[in-house]
Amino acid sequence: MKIGLFIPCYIDAFYPEAGIATLELLEKLGQDVEYPLDQTCCGQPMGNSGCNSDAAAAEALFVRNFARYDKIVMPSGSCTHHVRDNFDAIEQTDEVRHVRENTFELVEFLHDVLKVDAFPWAEFNHTVGLHNSCGTLRALRTASMSELGEKPFSKPMDLLSKVRGIRFVTPKRPDECCGFGGTFSVTEEAVSAQMGVDKVRDHHEAGAEYIVSADSSCVMHQQGCAERAGVPIRFIHIAQILNGAAQ
Repeated sequence: MKIGLFIPCYIDAFYPEAGIATLELLEKLGQDVEYPLDQTCCGQPMGNSGCNSDAAAAEALFVRNFARYDKIVMPSGSCTHHVRDNFDAIEQTDEVRHVRENTFELVEFLHDVLKVDAFPWAEFNHTVGLHNSCGTLRALRTASMSELGEKPFSKPMDLLSKVRGIRFVTPKRPDECCGFGGTFSVTEEAVSAQMGVDKVRDHHEAGAEYIVSADSSCVMHQQGCAERAGVPIRFIHIAQILNGAAQ
């Protein structure tokens, strides 16, 4: 199986360690991974802003870069959601359909496709609170949604529970949005910032040393809110813990 690795813009610019951890983790699991050098944005910011047609060039480039791979993997739920569910600014050719049907967020790829049952190299002796982004929770359904009252399940928790030394706490409102929401944080700055502060305080009061997430965009927003509000909590992408890159 040939895998094309997509690294979102904000990971490339602000959290390269999360992208490196994703590549190293896939290689440790024996996967044949390539990183197309011409990749840029997937087009999500334009789609989220209601300017879907403006995403056409970015979507076309994405397809040119990734259509030749069996699977496309990315450490981002929101970008996966855009490619899989909203990638319709361009003509729906066989190549486009192949890309949409074979794009996976990292957690669901490890859990559903590779069915990984151990990370023998990983140890993380800290207490963490898990942040499920709205994209992974409500679009990709990597975990149950508390507002639906359904039987609990969590793919990221299943994976993290295989890491030695890790401990978990649960905030009072585990599935509440952190307020990032892409351009929502720009157009509704005050509301977004308050939601972010509420979120990090909820995790901190539950006893979390770290907030771990599969979406660096949510991490970026919450990290800024925590620093401004003086909440002493750290942040990490799930790929880094599973890769054993952080102790």
